[in-house]
Amino acid sequence: MMIKISTRMVEGVVILDLFGQLRLGDGTSKVRDTVQQLLGEGYKKLLLNMENVLHIDSSGIGELMGCYTSAKNQGGELKLLNLHKNVRNLLEVTRLYSIFDSHEDLAVAVKSYS
Repeated sequence: MMIKISTRMVEGVVILDLFGQLRLGDGTSKVRDTVQQLLGEGYKKLLLNMENVLHIDSSGIGELMGCYTSAKNQGGELKLLNLHKNVRNLLEVTRLYSIFDSHEDLAVAVKSYS
């Protein structure tokens, strides 16, 4: 299933609602392209809502890391919201969970931006 992305703004934070799977061939580059476009337009506070992403593979992890690095390099912040248990477990196993600022509550996540 191809990943679908919808965006919305809450208090200056761009929320990208992801639907589908972050896997090789399933449009992982769509996430990167969307993040790059938003950064290019000057948006620096990005929040990936992953509530509807149940599966992720190494390509998906690579995309998340690429998006995180791009945001950081351009003076922005990329954070994660509502990680499914499977996704959180995979990030923990790969020791990448601690790199991401991850939240379970939208209001808390929005307030966490500097």
